[in-house]
Amino acid sequence: MGKMRHSVCRTRPSTCLTVLRNGQSLVGPYPDIRFAKSKKYMKTLSLWLPVVAVAILLMPAAAWAQQKIAYIDSQFIYGKYPEFATTQQKLNRLANEWERDLQAKQREVDDLFQEYQARELLYTQEERQRKRDEIIAAEEEVERLRSQYFGPDGDLFKQQEQLLKPIQEKVLAAIEEVALAEGYDYVFDKSGDFLFLYAAEQFDLSNQVLEELGIEIESTERGSSR
Repeated sequence: MGKMRHSVCRTRPSTCLTVLRNGQSLVGPYPDIRFAKSKKYMKTLSLWLPVVAVAILLMPAAAWAQQKIAYIDSQFIYGKYPEFATTQQKLNRLANEWERDLQAKQREVDDLFQEYQARELLYTQEERQRKRDEIIAAEEEVERLRSQYFGPDGDLFKQQEQLLKPIQEKVLAAIEEVALAEGYDYVFDKSGDFLFLYAAEQFDLSNQVLEELGIEIESTERGSSR
């Protein structure tokens, strides 16, 4: 019997993709520092993203000329949002606390296994089987806790959804306010799934969105606010 490999759950930041058209929006995953994405949502997202892109590219020249398009950088916006930073710290504390719990449980499994190896020859067949069952049960408990804490629908995912959804909704509302006020048909996220080979700064609404959120930044930090 070998030791169970210890793995640290790491999820990566996701980004919010917002497309505005005639006052309506389609929104990507909730923003997060470490966020487990919904498989069902991502499947849907992968279906409509190419459709939106192709539809825009295939527009007649006259129709294309009538469209007002801008973009935001969600990573920049969330990086300047104090409420997001506070939530990030809280989630990090929870994740670290649960990871320490898993490490302690894993050490207990390791100790049981080392004891079994050292005394295996002294056990009767019945004792040997009982010890093996004890080790297996302890390993299964570690895996159960790992799934409970860091699984796709685990405690960390639920905490992220609960704490980050209100933040994402505030940012989305600010994007909509800015886009509608300035008459934009489409607003894309530069940090999202679209690849921007070039993006002129005058079409970046990130500063205006931060202003709508009540966050002041130096104009030199990111281009100029129009």
